[in-house]
Amino acid sequence: MRLTRYTDYAMRVLLYLGRQPGELASISAIARAYAISQNHLMKVVNDLVNAGYLESVRGRNGGIRLARPPEEINVGALVRHTEDDFDLVGCGACVIAPACGLTSVLEEGLLAFLKVLDGYSLADVLARKGDFSHLLVPMSVKD
Repeated sequence: MRLTRYTDYAMRVLLYLGRQPGELASISAIARAYAISQNHLMKVVNDLVNAGYLESVRGRNGGIRLARPPEEINVGALVRHTEDDFDLVGCGACVIAPACGLTSVLEEGLLAFLKVLDGYSLADVLARKGDFSHLLVPMSVKD
């Protein structure tokens, strides 16, 4: 299973903000921290705001932050939200698909994959490992 860059960026935003719950961060600070496209990140953030994962605060001292505690953000639900297509191979266009046993095996594998992700919250992922402090940029730094 390979997740899209969109899902990767969504997880990166949540991980960044999860390290400083309740604090505001700018999209440009997150983009700089991960060395990724600010324009692409803006699309991801807008989607996460609309989906209720993030809260956006407008104005001079505005920014984004988690809309709910990390314990309430399920990794499996996020992946389902950000991924458009879970087809591991193009079985829908294959002429032997109706008789092929691989289709059901792949579906079973996908369900197992998602079940594992469903067992984790953002808080669980944050607690597993790593020090992200070198990535965090204080809001007082001019963007």
